[in-house]
Amino acid sequence: MIGQPYRPVTYMIGSTSSSTGMNGGGMPASGYMGSMPPQVTSGSPMTPTGSVMPTTAPAFEQSYIENIFRLNLGKIGTFYFTYENNKDWNAKVYKGVLEAAGRDHIIISDPATGQRTVLLMIYFDYATFDEPLAYQYPGVIGNPPVARNFR
Repeated sequence: MIGQPYRPVTYMIGSTSSSTGMNGGGMPASGYMGSMPPQVTSGSPMTPTGSVMPTTAPAFEQSYIENIFRLNLGKIGTFYFTYENNKDWNAKVYKGVLEAAGRDHIIISDPATGQRTVLLMIYFDYATFDEPLAYQYPGVIGNPPVARNFR
């Protein structure tokens, strides 16, 4: 096998009027016809011929902890965390107003002092709240009415 030196190639998209880069048959040397591929929304299904099948996005959020926290911003909660392999303190409990929730963190604040704390979800165990929580079950639009007897 004869090793040829590497030569980078630049392709011009949508420009087939010039004979530069053509292979003699009217097609670009790369075999690319010059048209842009279709815009595809992330996760959209495609047919075997390459056309995009339109879908509608669900009107609900999935039941991930950060989404449950986002539905309950402003509520006071108690948050339990475990920090493994820590000699000083293995577990800690934080109480405060839930101000923000991301995929990997929450931000709570102390109502008395206003001090804010960023807590990483990797150490999160569970949380308790003294009031009802808003919760949107996957596949259900809105918060369905819940009739429960709390004794």
